[in-house]
Amino acid sequence: MHPDDPRRARTAPGGDARSPGRRAAHRHDAPAAARPSPEPAAAPVPTGRRAARRAAERDGHTAPVAGPHTVHPSPEHTSPAHAVPEHATPEPAHSSAPAGPPPDHTGHGHGHGHGPATPAGHRVRKLLFALLVPCGLATLVGVVLLWPGAAPIPSLPPTQTVHADVTAVQVADCSPGSGDRGCTGVTVAMSDGPRAGRDLVQLVPVEPSTPRFAVGDPVVLSWSGGNPDEAGSYQLSDFQRGPALAWLAGAFALAVVLLGRLRGVAALVGLLLSFVVLLWFVLPSILSGHAPLAVAVTGSCLIMFAVLYLTHGFNARTSCAVLGTLASLALIGLLGWVFSAAARLTGLDDTTSNLIGTLGSVPIDTRGLVLAGLVIGALGVLDDVTVTQAAAVWELGSANHRLGARELYAAGMRIGRDHVASAVNTLVLAYAGAALPLMLLFTVSSTNFTSVLTSQDVATEIVRTLVGSIGLVASVPVTTGLAALVVARGKPEAPAGAGARA
Repeated sequence: MHPDDPRRARTAPGGDARSPGRRAAHRHDAPAAARPSPEPAAAPVPTGRRAARRAAERDGHTAPVAGPHTVHPSPEHTSPAHAVPEHATPEPAHSSAPAGPPPDHTGHGHGHGHGPATPAGHRVRKLLFALLVPCGLATLVGVVLLWPGAAPIPSLPPTQTVHADVTAVQVADCSPGSGDRGCTGVTVAMSDGPRAGRDLVQLVPVEPSTPRFAVGDPVVLSWSGGNPDEAGSYQLSDFQRGPALAWLAGAFALAVVLLGRLRGVAALVGLLLSFVVLLWFVLPSILSGHAPLAVAVTGSCLIMFAVLYLTHGFNARTSCAVLGTLASLALIGLLGWVFSAAARLTGLDDTTSNLIGTLGSVPIDTRGLVLAGLVIGALGVLDDVTVTQAAAVWELGSANHRLGARELYAAGMRIGRDHVASAVNTLVLAYAGAALPLMLLFTVSSTNFTSVLTSQDVATEIVRTLVGSIGLVASVPVTTGLAALVVARGKPEAPAGAGARA
């Protein structure tokens, strides 16, 4: 190939100055006077190549003599008389300069060495295995020890629900012949139960605390099990909400699958597993008389292991998130136990009082119910924070392979500060929204602000919010530190399903 061939000129900018073989050849060739002057270029020479040529002229480098074992120089340093045969094999001249990587001919002046992601190192895998296996075994042992026993028999007889549709609404007397016109007569057509296909009239007092019914409303009645032909055996209790909730759940599932695809399907399966653990283990175990806090911690760990690994894959990144969540859950449980006792929280609100009345002689730890709700409620926000922090450190390590553990930790913490600020605000607003009627009640009351904050119901929400927020804050440095150590010691494997992401 002729040295003036334009195809020969398509080399990487500055390649002749950066190739160790070419630099070595320049040092051992003819004197500087034998070097021909560069040919005029049709286009401006790039700055990097011009600087390299000037450096070569200052050092007295000359063009090498053509031969079968000589590295051919770039076109700027080659004349037609010294052209290297096309079949010649390049070989660097003997020099004390260390051999470098082969020249890059892709238009980039140097190579970064960005290869495929390497798996986590053997020591890192052993460390994660040593930390996670005892936690997993402890969770399984807790499930076995706290498995629900026989279901308690409530002291009150159970009621059956009957579905019906409102067919007529009219003003009526609360007592026959009283003329007070203070009630509403609601005529319903039953669709199931002992009077299926027949009508029934229910009297509902007109009060601010009672709902308003209209023709066509689907309603639910409670049947005490008495005479099915007597109106007193039934009570109009609520509306039917099944169809509306089913449509909403379908829209939610569709949105998750459309955005997350296979990962979204895995998230939905994880959500179902969470409900299974709550309904088949946590609630029956508490009703069986086991300590609510121990049941909540065990159930939360079981949910966390199943959901996180199912949704995000079995990899080092998920393991870091799991360990961060475990540490934060332990801290939340400990702080909740200490401060609920210090604040003397009893947990005896209206809902718990109704539960105690229904269970009768079955003992239940009301303060433990407060702690159990605190742990389970914080888990939903914790896994979001820990997974996001681990993913952020992984992306930082992928973007810059030269970052060490300290740099990764510092960069991850900058992300974590913003994340934890929004997560704490989310947790506070979630608790405030759940207790909004209570807050309105205390707002219009004549008690002072300090008395409101230290009351039983408000103090319970304050302890839940602050303890959960402390756990969230602690999860950021713990998860970020673990992820930074793992990433710095070797590129972990890509998470499962990462190749299928859009």
